[in-house]
Amino acid sequence: MAPPGMTAELSTSSLPLLPPLMAMAIAPLGAFVAFDLGQRARTLEGAARNPWLMAAALALGTGVWSAQVLSLSAPLAPRDAGFDPGLTIVAALVGLALAVAALRCWLVAQPSWPAVFAGSALLATGVVAMQAGLLMSLGSSSRIHWHPGWLGLAWFVAATGFVLTASLLLAPTGRERFAEPLQLGRAAAVGAAAVLAAQMLSITAAKLPTLGVASGGTFVPAASMAAAVTTGAFELLLLMLLGSTLERRVRRGLQQKAATPAAPGFRDPVTGLLTRGPFEGTMAQALRQAEDAGTQAVLLLVGLDSFKHVNDTFGHAAGDAVLKRVAQRLRELAPPQRVARLGGDEFLLLVGGQAALDQARTLAVRVLDAIAQPCDIDHREISVTASIGLAVYPQHGEVNALISHAGAALRAAKAGGGATYTVFDPRLVASSREQAELLRDLRLAVSQREFELYYQPKVHAPSGQITGAEALLRWNHPKRGMVSPGVFVPLAERSGLIQTLGDWVIDEACRQVRVWRDGGLRMRVAINLSAHQLRHTELPARIAAALHRHQINPDLLTCEITESVAMEDTAATAKAFTDLAAVGVHISIDDFGSGYSSLAYLRKLPANELKIDRSFILDLESSAEARKIAEAVVQLAQSLHLKVVAEGVENDEQYRILREFGCDQLQGYLFAKPMSAKALALWAMDDVGPRSIQFRESLFKSTATLVEA
Repeated sequence: MAPPGMTAELSTSSLPLLPPLMAMAIAPLGAFVAFDLGQRARTLEGAARNPWLMAAALALGTGVWSAQVLSLSAPLAPRDAGFDPGLTIVAALVGLALAVAALRCWLVAQPSWPAVFAGSALLATGVVAMQAGLLMSLGSSSRIHWHPGWLGLAWFVAATGFVLTASLLLAPTGRERFAEPLQLGRAAAVGAAAVLAAQMLSITAAKLPTLGVASGGTFVPAASMAAAVTTGAFELLLLMLLGSTLERRVRRGLQQKAATPAAPGFRDPVTGLLTRGPFEGTMAQALRQAEDAGTQAVLLLVGLDSFKHVNDTFGHAAGDAVLKRVAQRLRELAPPQRVARLGGDEFLLLVGGQAALDQARTLAVRVLDAIAQPCDIDHREISVTASIGLAVYPQHGEVNALISHAGAALRAAKAGGGATYTVFDPRLVASSREQAELLRDLRLAVSQREFELYYQPKVHAPSGQITGAEALLRWNHPKRGMVSPGVFVPLAERSGLIQTLGDWVIDEACRQVRVWRDGGLRMRVAINLSAHQLRHTELPARIAAALHRHQINPDLLTCEITESVAMEDTAATAKAFTDLAAVGVHISIDDFGSGYSSLAYLRKLPANELKIDRSFILDLESSAEARKIAEAVVQLAQSLHLKVVAEGVENDEQYRILREFGCDQLQGYLFAKPMSAKALALWAMDDVGPRSIQFRESLFKSTATLVEA
């Protein structure tokens, strides 16, 4: 403590032209450490960035305060002058608070220029306020007379220097928003120069002709203060720099480890993406961060549409190649730790931060576009599409619930036609539960004889006589009543039950033909084959076995295949048609006109008839375009020596137009609705039906049955 009443002379001319060497070292060191710590805050959001901002502000405030104390201590030490501890601490706290506010403006992912200027102004205010507080803490016996011009100049010089500092610090580096050490050093040097220049101008603004230590005060000697700063401040800054360096090295090591193939079980062997286990760990951490920051996180479940067709058509090797391409495209759209393969053809992506749902919607659109681009596999272009389900945290649950709910949203997107995304809605859970119950019942329906075939007659257009019928599958559920095929057939296809169901339809149709044949009715029956059945190599053999088992002539069975499936110019499709033709059944191209047929390919198919899509029949009376298409289909079929069937005929005018065009057979409510096999037999034998239409006489004549397999 300085003796009472002791005075010391201090004039601005007695100060050195440059700050002491220690001040020149600690100012840039504090700035460098602050900026190095602050780089982490730029990559974080919400509460997670606050510790890094506080640490950066502490380093910057320590460097500025220490440099100013050291600069003032040099001329004070020989005169035994000192600092008032209370005012000194207040000056340090004011500077620290303004440093926190300034760095909040600077250290964001993409700071704007207004934010840069605001941060520079706050930091300049903090430096000048800290300098003024330290000058007032010197305990001058004479009152300080501030010169506003010099004080304003000090603030302006500091603010300008800090704008230049921010420009250097925040310049793009191309390395995940982290500045290089050399770039940090340049920014720290400019910032330190601004601090020291403002300090000299602030001393000049104080206009201190003499310095006297006020009596009765308690002051910390300048020499003691300089010694404490020299040891304590330097050690603190060096420890903070060491901690920042170690954290950065550990983080980069983890990132490099994540980018390299991990141990089995952590990385998918086909795509190299994370598997579900480690991804759930990453997701749990991201959800905690979102909760701390009060933000959202969105899980995207990506599922490829009809990927099984790729494996069935091109082979599993090509399928794996497509999965690798899809994974590569997802990596380009999402960070490495935020994308994983759930299994099969499904992938997971995670989005977090402010406006997470909007970001997820944008990402979903980009993912759909990226996956839809053709994949060049072994000099062949393979195209797939995807559907995406989105679930939002915390609204839609924790980790396991998010995946489950994203799956429900994905199924809804696929049910809507695919190639789109759907955000989870609680109503989807009820729908999924109902689908699960329906699937359970569907598995039991065949064994419990709940299925039945109904038959809709086909009419010979010129004569109006019945020549055959189409078999239509019906499910008489014990509790739900009649369930529409539009509900249970897609469910059977998705669950793999379509093969079992299709085999039952084939066998039941052949059995019914045998029953009719034994009763004296030789009725030709048409059955519908799905794309899943047609891709099964054993389908022709199963049809042949059913014909042989019930001793039915193949000429009495027609297999209807939709145009979209028939026109798949693949080896599997061509072989299926060839094998069916070898069995001897009739082949009909159903829903013709709804797709994009290749006439050259159509000419090669061993088909016997075309069925005009019902959409054209409905518009025959009102649409000239529909009439032209229907007439063109009839002429095309006749030129290829194919029969033409028109379905969906509901009135006499449609009947008249189609007869004029030259259609061979007609089908629709105008003639009869689908009916049970028993009802159709009664109509044929006793003429008891919805309409007095005759059955063709040839249907009742004796014909030979199949005698060999």
